[in-house]
Amino acid sequence: MRVLITGAAGMVGRKLIARLAKDGVLRGRKITALDLHDIVPPQAPTLAGVDISIHAGDLSTPGATAKLVASRPDVIFHLAGIVSGEAEANFDLGYRVNLDGTRALFDAVRVAGFAPRLVFTSSIAVFGAPFPDVIPDEFHPTPLTSYGTQKLISEALLADYSRRGFFDGIGIRLPTICVRPGKPNKAASSFFSGIIREPLSGQEAILPVPRSVLHTHASPRSAVNFLIHAAEIDGDKVGPRRNLTMPGVAVTVGEQIDALGRIGGAEVVKRIREQPDETIWAIVRGWPTRFEARRSRELGFVAEKNFDEIIRAHIEDELDGRIE
Repeated sequence: MRVLITGAAGMVGRKLIARLAKDGVLRGRKITALDLHDIVPPQAPTLAGVDISIHAGDLSTPGATAKLVASRPDVIFHLAGIVSGEAEANFDLGYRVNLDGTRALFDAVRVAGFAPRLVFTSSIAVFGAPFPDVIPDEFHPTPLTSYGTQKLISEALLADYSRRGFFDGIGIRLPTICVRPGKPNKAASSFFSGIIREPLSGQEAILPVPRSVLHTHASPRSAVNFLIHAAEIDGDKVGPRRNLTMPGVAVTVGEQIDALGRIGGAEVVKRIREQPDETIWAIVRGWPTRFEARRSRELGFVAEKNFDEIIRAHIEDELDGRIE
């Protein structure tokens, strides 16, 4: 079993690599080779008996993806891309990385003439307001950001290339992944993690939107579980609608903070400072809120049941069970 991961240096990519290294198998077969790609060289795990190749560069560069798929991987996890805030701020870069790079990868697989399972990380940003209280699987995607548009076009390509048999694609629309470890990134959603991560580590966090904002979240643990399940699921059961909205926990920002208080205490909550940011608010208020996610649940995708579980997962996985 040979596995290719694009975006392997990112947070989810690193956790996926760690999970594959721990399991040692995928789709019932022993992993014998890992191809790891990102714009910067990903860190290679130490795995006895596994051939690990490191690749760095821009997927949209002519010829880059052909070299990447020359080894004909059995499973491709396509995680590479730039985040929502950066894609909105830099129109050309967003389309080049998120769309042109994706099309180049898909087409390289087509030209190479093999048909791997290809798992693509899409986003709930493909949906745009106005929204019903609960967004059903049949809700029409009309993104209100460049990032969401790039993801939606990529979803359509994935469905068409799968229909033509060029690969067996599964697109997973991720909710906001929270709590993300590390430093804040340029995603407009970064504050959702920041208001939990920083206070738990003894630092101040900025809240740029109202506490009434309602959003759907899943932990990094769940994100990796989604990816593994998408790689292993029976494609015939998915059918022609290859892009699935993942389950998650729908809470307001205020409810996030309440959960933080239950777990970390009042002093931790005091480290959150409310400072409105109109640029972030303009993006966030056009995002979807809660989802039915019936199809993905029926197909076996599972997320946390409440936000307390998400916070506890972060404390266990990133803080060694300790709160500052």
